[in-house]
Amino acid sequence: QVQLVESGGGLVQAGGSLRLSCAASGRTFSSFAMGWFRQAPGKEREFVAAITWTAGNTYYPDSVKGRFTISRDNAKNTVYLQMNSLKPEDTAVYYCATISPGGVLFGNWWSQEERYDIWGQGTQVTVSS
Repeated sequence: QVQLVESGGGLVQAGGSLRLSCAASGRTFSSFAMGWFRQAPGKEREFVAAITWTAGNTYYPDSVKGRFTISRDNAKNTVYLQMNSLKPEDTAVYYCATISPGGVLFGNWWSQEERYDIWGQGTQVTVSS
């Protein structure tokens, strides 16, 4: 059974940086892409970043483009989210998720929650003003 475990969250001042990690475990782990989503209190979960596992193509919404960087270490089955110039509105629980290979993807698949089939438990990021 594949599991995703996030780490690296915490409290940071506005303008600061954090790096989140998401480690995948399980002998059968295989991924087409991995993504980060976040959910703030009282709000819907939203897409933050995604990366394809083999080619390393990356995707971001405008809200984080230029501030956040997603990367992966295939040997460690780990994906990272480097977050710079953090703002109070970045405060949320951050989740990583993976899309297993073999599915049919179309449109802006990277931002669609329903395309991701395994999720981590989340890590809290709090940005103080």
